[in-house]
Amino acid sequence: MEGSAQKQHPWWERGVVYQVYPRSFQDSDGDGVGDLAGIERRLDYLAALGVDAVWLSPIFPSPMADYGYDIADYCGVEPMFGTLADFDRLLAAAHARGLKLLLDFVPNHTSDRHPWFLESRSSRDNPKRDWYIWRDAKPDGSPPNNWISDFGGPAWTWDEATGQYYLRAFLPTQPDLNWRNPDVEAAMLDVMRFWFDRGVDGFRVDVLWHIVKAEGLPDNPPNPHWHPGVNERDRVLQVYSTDQPEAHAISARMRALADEYGARNGEGRVLIGEIFLPNERLARWHGTPERPQVHLPFNFALIENPWDAEALGPLIAEYEASIPEWGWPNWVIGSHDAPRIARRIGEAQARVAMLLLLTLRGTPTLYQGDELAIGEVPIPADRVQDPRELRQPGIGLGRDPSRTPMPWDGSPNAGFSSAEPWLPLNPDWPTRNVAAQERDPGSMLELTRALLRLRREEAALAVGGYTPVACEGSLLAYERRCGDSRLLVALNLGQEPVPLPAETRGGERLLSTLSGEADVLRADEGLIVRLPCA
Repeated sequence: MEGSAQKQHPWWERGVVYQVYPRSFQDSDGDGVGDLAGIERRLDYLAALGVDAVWLSPIFPSPMADYGYDIADYCGVEPMFGTLADFDRLLAAAHARGLKLLLDFVPNHTSDRHPWFLESRSSRDNPKRDWYIWRDAKPDGSPPNNWISDFGGPAWTWDEATGQYYLRAFLPTQPDLNWRNPDVEAAMLDVMRFWFDRGVDGFRVDVLWHIVKAEGLPDNPPNPHWHPGVNERDRVLQVYSTDQPEAHAISARMRALADEYGARNGEGRVLIGEIFLPNERLARWHGTPERPQVHLPFNFALIENPWDAEALGPLIAEYEASIPEWGWPNWVIGSHDAPRIARRIGEAQARVAMLLLLTLRGTPTLYQGDELAIGEVPIPADRVQDPRELRQPGIGLGRDPSRTPMPWDGSPNAGFSSAEPWLPLNPDWPTRNVAAQERDPGSMLELTRALLRLRREEAALAVGGYTPVACEGSLLAYERRCGDSRLLVALNLGQEPVPLPAETRGGERLLSTLSGEADVLRADEGLIVRLPCA
């Protein structure tokens, strides 16, 4: 498929999203935890990096049982992070630098301290009782069905006062909302309006595929492939607890609201849906031309699959084929929930992965610190914070190593805070930090900046079409084309040199992940070549 420079692409198709984990980006008040004023202080860094939008993980008032994904007030700011006035200043400062600002919307569940749940829990006949999912116990007193929490154990918590169980897909302190109740939907759309009215440019919508459950709440079927030592959640297949047809109608109404606001200023608002599903089911979340859903259903394929050229080539092609004509692809190699890319595949290949991320067709999302190739960060047992690790220790589910503070320079605490950070820094922070990499033209940071500059300069990379060229051994190659502009991307995902694709002959080398040139594609090398016009 050939791209068109003439087509009007909205900013979220042309641009690059950068995820900030607020607790770990920059502390401004010396409590060891990042905050909004700290993020504002670092906006010039983000603008210079070359990204277009900043997505903030939750900043709302929260008991922090799941570090902000347990919300007690959707229309406020957690005092640890600042105030609404601080947010307004951050938003204005971002816009002044040409950056969009996205918030993390968590519609599936609230905190058990949210006023809605406090009312719901107060009695069986409270008007908000049906805002959450309450059910009687089975005759033997056990939970209503066999659903399992994503953090392990039954997805139900017994409430002694009212004599019923409530459903919660995550922690006991995160009760699920009942989206079959129209009052819940109306209240949550009002939350979106509150932030759109303040000027936010969109939302990343947390666990969107969870928000509606099957009528009758039947048992999920057992997973025949599950075995002990992996996430207990996967002991059953989430057939009835996720991805229900009714959720798509809700997604379409969220999109209609976002488009209504986008039409007001001509800039467009974006919805990015967190949806862990195979391609054919993920594609449904684009909706239809008449009734579109989220703009970007998150694609986690590069995180969830082996780092292998012969696996990735077909995977990319299958994903491309699944995108409807009216949809737009997206890619991600890191997040606050996933092991860091440099930890998974090593720093040399992390450079290749960055080139892949920023040259595939679609909207890329960068996670803070991946532009520095932060790798393994040991978390001592007494410093573990993540409830997922605390509930199922020792099986590799802990997310703390991906949430550690951003290392800015070689000063105490890496310039992140004047106090000890809430999580340990990467052990090599004295040399692996922003200031040090800015002084090194061969660093991962400078590679990332160069790639982002090239995306801005080359329409073929930003909005061009994708054509596979080679996928054999450790070689993965593809062409990006827009009008007469043709770029070939060749990646060596292995440790031995491989021949360059024949198509590169006579081409102009634009960028490599390695210094110097060779007649082959060297080990751990990614290369971008301008091809002659066809």
